[in-house]
Amino acid sequence: MSAPETGAPVPAGARVGARVESRTGVGRATPRRPAVHAASEHRLGVAHPRQEGPTDLRLVPPALAAWGTAALMVHASTGWVVGVVAVSLVVGIGLLVAHRGRGRASRIGRQPRVRPEPCAGRQPRMRPEPRVTPESQVGGREFQVGPDSQVCPEPRGGLEPQLGPGLQVGPEPLVSRGPARLLACSAGAKVSVAAVLLCVAASAVSAGLHGADLRRGPVPRLAEQYAPVTAEVELTSDPRLTRPRINGNHATPTAVLLQAEVRRVKGPDGAVVDTRTPVLVIVDMARRSSAGERGRSPWLTLLPSTRVRVATQAVPALAGGDRVAAVLRVRGGRPPEVVEEASAAQRFAGRLREGLREATDGLDGDARALLPGFVVGDTSRVPAELDEAFKATDLTHLLAVSGANFTILLALLIGPPGLAQRAERRGLAPRLGIPLRATALVGGALTLGFVIVCRPEPSVVRAAACGSIALLAIVTGRRRSLVPALATAVLLLVLYDPWLARSYGFLLSVLATGALLLLAPRWSAALQRRRVPPRPAEALAAAGAAQAVCAPVVVVLSAKVSLVAVPCNLLAEFAVAPATVLGFATLAAAPVAMPVAECIAWCASWPAGWIADIARTGASLPGAGVDWPGSWTGAALLALVTVVAVFVGRRLVGRPWLVGACLVVFLLAVVQPPPLTRVITGWPPPGWRFVMCDVGQGDATVLAAGDGRGVVVDAGPDPVLVDRCLTALGITEIPLVVLTHFHADHVAGLPGVLRGRAVAAIETTGFQEPADQAEFVHREAAARRIPVTRAVAGQERRTGGLAWRVLWPPGDAATPDGPNDASVTMLVRSSGLTLLLLGDLEPPAQRELSRSPAVAELAAVDVVKVAHHGSAYQDPTLIRAMAPRLALISVGADNPYGHPAPSTVAALRGGGATVLRTDEDGAIAVAGTAEELVVARD
Repeated sequence: MSAPETGAPVPAGARVGARVESRTGVGRATPRRPAVHAASEHRLGVAHPRQEGPTDLRLVPPALAAWGTAALMVHASTGWVVGVVAVSLVVGIGLLVAHRGRGRASRIGRQPRVRPEPCAGRQPRMRPEPRVTPESQVGGREFQVGPDSQVCPEPRGGLEPQLGPGLQVGPEPLVSRGPARLLACSAGAKVSVAAVLLCVAASAVSAGLHGADLRRGPVPRLAEQYAPVTAEVELTSDPRLTRPRINGNHATPTAVLLQAEVRRVKGPDGAVVDTRTPVLVIVDMARRSSAGERGRSPWLTLLPSTRVRVATQAVPALAGGDRVAAVLRVRGGRPPEVVEEASAAQRFAGRLREGLREATDGLDGDARALLPGFVVGDTSRVPAELDEAFKATDLTHLLAVSGANFTILLALLIGPPGLAQRAERRGLAPRLGIPLRATALVGGALTLGFVIVCRPEPSVVRAAACGSIALLAIVTGRRRSLVPALATAVLLLVLYDPWLARSYGFLLSVLATGALLLLAPRWSAALQRRRVPPRPAEALAAAGAAQAVCAPVVVVLSAKVSLVAVPCNLLAEFAVAPATVLGFATLAAAPVAMPVAECIAWCASWPAGWIADIARTGASLPGAGVDWPGSWTGAALLALVTVVAVFVGRRLVGRPWLVGACLVVFLLAVVQPPPLTRVITGWPPPGWRFVMCDVGQGDATVLAAGDGRGVVVDAGPDPVLVDRCLTALGITEIPLVVLTHFHADHVAGLPGVLRGRAVAAIETTGFQEPADQAEFVHREAAARRIPVTRAVAGQERRTGGLAWRVLWPPGDAATPDGPNDASVTMLVRSSGLTLLLLGDLEPPAQRELSRSPAVAELAAVDVVKVAHHGSAYQDPTLIRAMAPRLALISVGADNPYGHPAPSTVAALRGGGATVLRTDEDGAIAVAGTAEELVVARD
């Protein structure tokens, strides 16, 4: 077979508007694609030219239809499920039958085709494979020649190329394509609709069967009766420890949550029934707060697939609950009775996870908490305030093992995906001499191990499914297409586990991945066209696309829009890959050589610490987030705002000066530097002496002690709120933190006070109750090497122009009735102002104070911080003795305690005081002198 000629001249006006089909020989006009080498800077072009066609979206409608059907049908009745399945099958199969019948009829009615004669008088040549040659590029158009097509050599007497009888060269169309195209589109639409309906039917069947699990067996009936039962349950997830929530003046006790399936149940009547019902097991724990005590709980050491026997009470699940037919409540802190150990694979994964925890035990607090989260999603060590910081900056996806982790692992194995099937492929596999298809098998084993060790969370299974499809493409030698891979993964996963269709985590994972595949490349290209360097353009486009798509869903969950999410994600991106790679190296090395694992973990602590600093810094900024309606209406509004912002941003990118001005305004709105804020808003007022922060239902006050210095009295219940208050005041150095007593609404915000500030000492009351909160304070102080001292009556201290004396509690006092009556009470003098801070003193202690020698000094009080959030429990004698000019009440809006009590407010106003409260007036600042008192509100 001779090689084709490539240099045949063609007249300038000639046009080849045909594409030769290899089987039918019928031409079809196609538009010319852009030249593959045009953008190359090399004389010979790029090494591996690629022409990308349009994105293949054919699998997207079936995947979305299956997803929506699964979300609706898991809670539907059997009748609805049967109806949907029947209608979908009948219509879908009917469309396929109609399509097949039309195709058979068209073949029967088609005229027999006569093969055209070869090129008259010339020997035809067969082209071995389809490719574009200079002969096929004529007059700005091109045609492709198939492997079985005949190409005639150029006649000696003319310049016009010959394609054989039946094909023309010229502007006229070869075949009338209008009716044929309409028929083809109609047939394609029928097949597409049939595919969607069949996927709907399959999804409805799967969802109906999974939903029936919630109604099958005796467990749902026993739960409706609140019956005591003895059950054997098999764990399907790792135990999780709930985070303590601040409820009034105390923190709710923690509990262990276990997802499980009841395999055998014994009811009150003694009947034993084998079943398979999904339940949620809640194990109440004693009031413990230290990490060590939590780690010693035997419930937290259980592994998935372990079977335990529990004596419990069955109660109904919350309305609309997913995956759970009942809740089993285990009280009394009894240890679990293990009936059957976990599987070998789960025991091996458990040893790996435990080795990672052991290797990170000696690290600093942040790295010790975050590394297990980055690697295997273990967030049990992450403190509440760091978790809130990650939420405020939209960095929580780093703690939920996702496709990013798996992508990093696959990149280590096979290198960049674009080179995975080439001789120039990179990664560890070619360096170890592993063949291409063996590499795919190793990748499959890696995928399975990744799911087992990291647990089958929604983001994990989605990432594993997409990665498996990519590995299958390598094995079969087919080109990988990521959007169809994502659609296939979604379709298979919702068919396998329909509950994923109702998971917010799965929704966010798919949305983020879709944004990275569809939006990010286009945005990156647009930025590069406007002279943004490639790497920054790719990073900015990826972070912006993911945030734009996921923000409307996040706002439904948090009712807040983060303004620092994109900057924080960009800054954290540099440390994610090193932390993840070193973390997985620690995981692998721990079972073999613990000293080596500890060394690697120490190296990983640096990027982990960087990410923690980014989260805390971003969350502490005054303009870090804005409140937003936490509903689907609010989500739609945010989506509309995002579309408008993108539309406006496209026109701003080409104007550097305008972009710079917008960035400066944005930075000022987020950072809100105190000098600028003071000029614009007047907060804080110049010369302020005392500020009551607005921290909700709790106390946090600040006494000015010089430029950037202040004494903090109580920390409130929320670290973020008190941190923002101190940042707005410009406080960077704290000579002393006074915690009046250990109720959670006064001490739980302590990490926010200590964050990024130099704190010299902490002073507390001597009554160490509640014990868990007292231990929390001592643990936070010890972690930062801050000394803790005890305040007693008669103690006097001074810093700068600020002086105070402790009035309560007396050093020799008997055990008080409760923590409130042990509150540290301070009489403060600052620039001629006298302030009385009463903590949460109740009437017994207030009466003792009014009878003490210090009562004579109380008559000169200018400002009083009203005790116990203005509750009704006040001593009238003390109120009359104080007779303050200004009474301040720190209270949360719509609190369930009725604070402040109308009787207390009336008594204060009856004594001539002006009453201000944080739930109505916000943060309150006091300035001026005793002669001229100045009050400002934020």
